[in-house]
Amino acid sequence: MSTAATATTTTTNTSTTFQHPEYHIPITLPPGLSQEQLLAFQPFASWLTTLQTSLGLQRQQPSHPFHASPYTLHSITVQSYDLFGGSRLGFVKLASHVSTAEGDALPGAVFLRGPSVAVLVLLVPDDVRPGDARAEDDERRAVLAVQPRVAAGSLGFAELPAGMVDGETGCFAGQAAREMREELGVEMAEDELVCLSDLVARSTTAGHKEGDATAPLPRGVYPSPGACDEYIPIYLHERRVPRAQLAEWEGRLTGLREHGERITLKLVRMRDLWREGARDAKCLAAVALWEGLRREGKI
Repeated sequence: MSTAATATTTTTNTSTTFQHPEYHIPITLPPGLSQEQLLAFQPFASWLTTLQTSLGLQRQQPSHPFHASPYTLHSITVQSYDLFGGSRLGFVKLASHVSTAEGDALPGAVFLRGPSVAVLVLLVPDDVRPGDARAEDDERRAVLAVQPRVAAGSLGFAELPAGMVDGETGCFAGQAAREMREELGVEMAEDELVCLSDLVARSTTAGHKEGDATAPLPRGVYPSPGACDEYIPIYLHERRVPRAQLAEWEGRLTGLREHGERITLKLVRMRDLWREGARDAKCLAAVALWEGLRREGKI
């Protein structure tokens, strides 16, 4: 029996409300969105599971700051949604009601879009003598994608190459490699990518520990956790290329036109990346991770 078959559904002229089959929370849907679509939407399932785990820890741990007056998720109302390709659920905007018994509520607006991946692509001219750290640092270039970003009101937003993760969330390296092929026109194998987010989690106490006050979170950067579930694992790819190729890449037009991508490549010296990509959160995160891991000898 499917989980959808076990739920009780009530319908009005404008919306549908059902009880979540596992958490027994009322969920209200707008017209056109089915219970089956929402429950099969991985970003929704992941968000709800993580939130419910965090809420459960309040009651389990006497030392939790909210233990005496824990928060509870009372209901979810899906306000709008977007379909990709006319049928696949892509974005969901919802309002969650989270409050204590005393009525102390948390901001509950959530935009669900799922994870993305970003890649710090570094190029070193192959005429630089290997092992000459000073020369490599001086010549190392980072690749930025300059493209229209309507949400930012810009037709030339400079950012780290990135893209949404399609389908299941387990193959980030493969998705990163595909994005580099589509956005940069660069072929690379999955094993040529190093996940900086993973290296940081392994080398510090950034991972989840027994007794933590929140549920374990994925390894990645959260650009806007106040309203959006998106997190971005940051990858690194460095290669040596002929110096002439650097000039060929500068200003190259790339991207999938059928997906509305209009990308111009921009090469900047790595030491200037923090300045050139200062408006892009994932770019600044990549700079911080790369510099921190280098100081510790991890990369």
